[in-house]
Amino acid sequence: MNFSVDKLHLSTLNAGLANHYGDWNWKDVRSPFARMYYVTEGTAQIKLPSGLYTLTPGHLYFIPAFTTHSYICNTAFTHYYIHIYEDSQDESSILDEWELPVEVKAGEHDLELVKRLCQSCPSLRLQQSNPKTYDNHRTLINNILLDQQRPFCNKVETRGILFILLSRFLKYATPKSEVKDSRIQQTLTYIRRNIGNRLNVSILADKACMSEDYFIRIFKHETGETPNAYITHRKQEKAELTLITTDLPVKSIADLLGYDDCSYFNKIFKKNAGMTPRQYRENHFKH
Repeated sequence: MNFSVDKLHLSTLNAGLANHYGDWNWKDVRSPFARMYYVTEGTAQIKLPSGLYTLTPGHLYFIPAFTTHSYICNTAFTHYYIHIYEDSQDESSILDEWELPVEVKAGEHDLELVKRLCQSCPSLRLQQSNPKTYDNHRTLINNILLDQQRPFCNKVETRGILFILLSRFLKYATPKSEVKDSRIQQTLTYIRRNIGNRLNVSILADKACMSEDYFIRIFKHETGETPNAYITHRKQEKAELTLITTDLPVKSIADLLGYDDCSYFNKIFKKNAGMTPRQYRENHFKH
């Protein structure tokens, strides 16, 4: 996979220093933005789908967007936090396409960089550590606007710092799907660029110049998912992000994602999120 750094559009939603005393315990957190931590004192743990990780001083940690995780803290624990929003601007999400390590050893000057970023964005410091107080529609939109309204020189500096810190993880990153078949790689690009259209196996197989059965078999071998499962997951992430970053009616979002039947969209969304689109939005709006 070859990506241009010009297509990496990052915004700082929150940044600051947090001190905890056994009170950093939140379950099943799932957000449309990524999280980065720099630990300075004490230890805590994060439970991710890939396992349980112990956070220790002098290390950086990264949690991708839309990753369900839980925090476990029983002692004193101090860390810097940075919440990162990637505006893919209808392009493929670079962070979504790469498997980044959860933990890397911080560089010699990384602590100074983290401190400088926090000093440059004092208004983005969290008032409370409970995700329910900040992981909601109102706060998300407000922080995106704050980032956009900051002086140009300030945005250049903070994005530069984000790039440097993110590079620590990208150094060890691997493509999420080691797709070797060029036809499947082209199919993935087509899906990402046409996520708002009706997509089915027949159309994709035809574009890949394969029979449907052969296409499904090769697609699953290359990506680990069936074409329909892959499409559903990408549409789900787009739906969740649209629900909490816009005021579009649910039916309009269904149309935007290529669902002709809004009730079917509701059914698929609930199956994947455990709640209806309306409930999902209300959960983010009510805080």
